[in-house]
Amino acid sequence: MKNRLRTLFTSLQENLASDLRTNKTVLTHPGEKGNATEDSWIKLFERHLPQRYRVSKAFVIDANGEQSEQIDVVIYDWQYTPLLYNKDNQRLIPAESVYAIFEVKQNIDRDHIIYAGNKVASVRKLLRTSREITHAGGSYPPRPLIPIIGGILAYDSDWTPGLGTPFIQSLEDLEEPARLDIGCVVTAGAFDITYPGGKAHFEISETDLSLAYFLFRLLGRLQQVGTVPAIDYDSYIQKLNSV
Repeated sequence: MKNRLRTLFTSLQENLASDLRTNKTVLTHPGEKGNATEDSWIKLFERHLPQRYRVSKAFVIDANGEQSEQIDVVIYDWQYTPLLYNKDNQRLIPAESVYAIFEVKQNIDRDHIIYAGNKVASVRKLLRTSREITHAGGSYPPRPLIPIIGGILAYDSDWTPGLGTPFIQSLEDLEEPARLDIGCVVTAGAFDITYPGGKAHFEISETDLSLAYFLFRLLGRLQQVGTVPAIDYDSYIQKLNSV
């Protein structure tokens, strides 16, 4: 009997690959090509992530007024934290609401991995607050901050093989807080990295299961972190009152 789950996700991957390949070959302006590629990934997340999450291109800002670089794909909380600015597809998202951030590229190489790591670091370095959570019987203490997932998404790789030794070495060279955790290169495979004892441990998927592996690994990571901490609005008020 045919494996329906495998058929489902290979079909989904073929559709995404077709979109990304069309963006790459038809669009000539770098800005248009980049925007179209980001939109393809954002739409994929919107269709397949649980509704408790929202996805968009955005800047991330903290209670000190510090701001990240612009992030291609931010997965953030929709239920418990507000958007601080939301107009004409321009969004400022509080640091406390962020679950995951991704840099999007047509192709990956060493420079793109380093660039993605710097984008991830620009968010992880921001201040995140956490306050007690009120419930019917009293309150829970402030919960620990969740780790922000960082990654890269691409259609193709400039290396052969696509996720071989140069790729792994480039990721191993990233230092905290720029380390990447997860990613998908549609034509080469998906990857998931853990750092037991500070040393990178890689798991890399089959090429034809790149998207399925990536989505399930991402969903598993989101499941593990649970819900973002409760934002401390007083911290934002204090900054507003400062000169």
